[in-house]
Amino acid sequence: MAFERFKKFNVDELIAKNPADPRDSSRFMVLNRKDRTIQHKIFRDLPEFLRPGDTIVINNSKVFPAKLYAHKDTGGKMEVLLVRQMQDKYSWAVLLRQYKPGTNLNFEDGLKGEVVSNTENGEAVIKFNTDDILPYCREHGQMPLPPYIEKARKHAGLPLSISTDKQRYQTVYAKQEGSIAAPTAGFHFTPELLEKIKQMGVNIAYVTLHVGWGTFKPLRGEPEEHKMLAEFATMPAETAELINKTKENGGRLFSVGTTSTRTIESFADENGRVSPGGKWTDLFIYQGYKFKAVDCLITNFHFPDSTPLCMVSAFADEDFIYEAYSQAVREKYRFYSFGDSMLIL
Repeated sequence: MAFERFKKFNVDELIAKNPADPRDSSRFMVLNRKDRTIQHKIFRDLPEFLRPGDTIVINNSKVFPAKLYAHKDTGGKMEVLLVRQMQDKYSWAVLLRQYKPGTNLNFEDGLKGEVVSNTENGEAVIKFNTDDILPYCREHGQMPLPPYIEKARKHAGLPLSISTDKQRYQTVYAKQEGSIAAPTAGFHFTPELLEKIKQMGVNIAYVTLHVGWGTFKPLRGEPEEHKMLAEFATMPAETAELINKTKENGGRLFSVGTTSTRTIESFADENGRVSPGGKWTDLFIYQGYKFKAVDCLITNFHFPDSTPLCMVSAFADEDFIYEAYSQAVREKYRFYSFGDSMLIL
């Protein structure tokens, strides 16, 4: 099994239940692949590792409150996690724990739905009585926090959902609504830090990849056997142009998170030149992949059986990442979505 040795780390007590406050006070591990050194910093120290002419690419997708609750006609309560809207606009692919086609679901304020079918990926399909459910989500929905955060909060005797989740399970630059999970590597940026970076002559560029549950679908076996679920990615023309100019002028391309990285690499040709556009991508990056455009990666600390850890171990070698995780556990870094950060140079 892939990354089996990572599973020996006991990180249950290190799972971050809430984000750092302020955002850029999170701890920051810096890995240098060239000399194989590891430094321990604070995220606001990021400018120390940037140079004028570099470009930072961030994913501006915005998480919407996709977790809803409904009652069946029999009175039973069901949790519904919206995944993506289908072509007919009234129907959504959703995640349900148990369901049968034909089940009627009753939500608040007259919203109704019926489970009509399922997808090849194992999702249920609910047909609603409206083709615009997002206003309802904004009023009644909850942020789709990863289950391990809720579990860690419950273990600590904390509320599973708190009022600040809608603000904090979101980057400060989130703009394009559509994700059901946050691009968490960007949590550490503040408006002030972004402005400081710009003042250095470093470019900030945006891409959009709407994060679905496929990003976090666990590996079952070896990476070669894993099928990545497609997610929609957009590469704006101005971002593609900026990336290409950065590379031509000898600057470095910093990618914030695995979703930004998948987007950049999905639109890059074999020479590292990026073209604009929008498309569904199921690119799965694991060991043996040759990166075409990304030079440096900012990411969080990930689950052992996850596709993000596959990417990180492809970007640096697995032994180096294992040493970094060993130090993170020893130094009590905070893990996963609300946790601390890593930069790989």
